[in-house]
Amino acid sequence: MGISTQKIVPSLWFDSQAEEAAKFYCSIFEDSAVTKTRYYGESGPGPAGSVMVVEFELEGQPFIGLNGGPHFTFNPAVSFTIHCSSQEEVDYYWNKLLVGGREDQCGWLQDQFGLSWQVVPDALTEMLQDENAEKAQAAMQAMLQMKKIIIADVEKSYKEAG
Repeated sequence: MGISTQKIVPSLWFDSQAEEAAKFYCSIFEDSAVTKTRYYGESGPGPAGSVMVVEFELEGQPFIGLNGGPHFTFNPAVSFTIHCSSQEEVDYYWNKLLVGGREDQCGWLQDQFGLSWQVVPDALTEMLQDENAEKAQAAMQAMLQMKKIIIADVEKSYKEAG
């Protein structure tokens, strides 16, 4: 495959794990694949024959992974949101992406490569956008107490709020 026709493509800087990360992400998301791998040549700057760039798609969204060395690392200022239609889907993505990573608050986690993900149930978004401010606030307060979002617990607070 050639260069993506997508207008905007996220490019992720890794120290040396771009290929490992791409394969990890592709194992989690459906409709995903590594589409191209390019290698450093004799002129570097990486070791000749080592992976320089990996192009991959997750759910049809193209990404580029670059092995650029230890100069830059991920931080939560940039994250990817996964919209989930059920608790089962939340649990699936949370458990898969969390392997070797760490939990953060309010549905956020950092995977083993340090990339931040927001695993968000659609039900939470609906409750937070409710025109009844008291109910929306109750849902917000419940969410703020969680790491992984448990829809039933947020709904309980939401329903009790009038």
